[in-house]
Amino acid sequence: MIINLRVDYTIADIETMENVSKDIHAIFDRLQDKYDIDEYVEISTCNRNEFYIHNDCFDFDEPLLDNLNDNIIVEYGDDAIMHLLRMTSGLESMIVGEDQILGQVKDSKNKSTKEHHCGDILDAIFTKAIHVGQVVRNKTNINRGFVSIGSAAVNLAENYLGSLEDKVVLVVGAGKMGKLVAKSLAEKNLEAIFVANRTYYVAVKLAKDLGGEAILFDDLNEYLKNADVVISATAAPHPIITKERLENIDADYNNLFMVDIANPRDISVDVKELGVKLCNIDDLREIAQLNKEHRKEEAIEAEKIIDYEFNLLKESFKIMEIEGIMANLRYSMEDIRQRETQKATLKLADVDGSVKILDKLTNSIVNKIFYDINSKLKAAAKNEDEEIIRAAEYIFGRE
Repeated sequence: MIINLRVDYTIADIETMENVSKDIHAIFDRLQDKYDIDEYVEISTCNRNEFYIHNDCFDFDEPLLDNLNDNIIVEYGDDAIMHLLRMTSGLESMIVGEDQILGQVKDSKNKSTKEHHCGDILDAIFTKAIHVGQVVRNKTNINRGFVSIGSAAVNLAENYLGSLEDKVVLVVGAGKMGKLVAKSLAEKNLEAIFVANRTYYVAVKLAKDLGGEAILFDDLNEYLKNADVVISATAAPHPIITKERLENIDADYNNLFMVDIANPRDISVDVKELGVKLCNIDDLREIAQLNKEHRKEEAIEAEKIIDYEFNLLKESFKIMEIEGIMANLRYSMEDIRQRETQKATLKLADVDGSVKILDKLTNSIVNKIFYDINSKLKAAAKNEDEEIIRAAEYIFGRE
C-alpha cells in the first residue's frame, strides 16, 4: 500500500501550512512507531510538506488516519502515485510549469536513498515520476519562459512599485530559491543588489554572478535601512526580520516593500505595524492564477503524457510481481535439479565426462521449462489477467 500524507498551498495558507506540517510529522511518527516503517520519502518546499509511505501492513481504514485536520490530505494507491506524477510535471505547483519542483523531488529521493528509506517500490515510483517530469517538459511548452516562485516574487514587487529601475534590492538567502529570485532581478535595471547569507562565500558566489555585492549576515541591519525591496528566502526555522529588529535600526519604512517566500516564514507579520508593505506566498496566488490560465493547453498535453506513463508504471508493477514469483520458482527448480543431479552422479562413472553432460542436460531442461512459464505469466501481467497471476502465486508461491 502506498500512502501520500500532505498539506499544500491548494487548501492552506502559509500560516496553516506551517502549523499543519508539525501535525503531519507527528502522525508519521505514530505510524512509524506502530508499523516500523522503513520505506518513505519526505518532500518539503515553500508550498508543501508531504510524505510518501510504502508499507504492506496498511489498509484503507487505518485508525491513525481517521479524523485528521481538514487541511491534511491523505491519498492511497493510484491516487497517491498520480499526484506525484502531476507534481513532478509542474501541474501541482502554484506557478504551473515551474522547474524547481523536479529538482526538489530528486533531492528528496536521493536523501531517502542515502538514508536507506527508499526501497524497491518507492524507487520505481519516484524514478518514473522524475522521468515523467522530464518528458513533459521536453514534449510540451509547460515551462516556456521563466516561471518560478522567484520570478513571481519579483513580479509582485514590480506590481507594487511600478518598476524596479534604480531601486536598491536586498536578497536574504542565497540557496536555491534565493538564486531564482536573483536571476529574475538580474534582468532589471537596479541601482544596486545586495546578497546576504549566513554562509558568506555562498553569498559571494551569487553576488558575483549577478554583478551585485555580498554582505555579511551580521551587517544585515545596515543594509535593511537603505533597501527599497527586500526578498527573503532562507531555511531558518524562525523569523529573522521582526518588528523589534527594524525598530532598533530607527529608519522610515513606509516605502519599503518586503516579499517573504520562505516556509517557515522569515519575516514576522508585525513589521506591517511600522508601515512596511509585506507580502508572502499567499499573495502570489493571483499571479499564479494568471500563469495557470496561460498554460491551459500545455497542461492538457501534459495530462495525456502523465496518463500514458502511469499505465506503463502499473504494467511494470505487474511485471515486478511476476518476477518475484518467477525468482522463487527458478530457485525451487534449481534446488531440485542440483539434488537430482547429485543422486545421478553417484550412479555414473565420470571417466567419459558423463557427469558434465548430465549437468548441462538438466540445466537446459530447467531453462526451457522456465522460459515458457515466464513468457506466459509476463503476458498475463501485461494484460492485467489477475486470475492467472493469482493462480501462479498460489501454485508456485512467493515465499
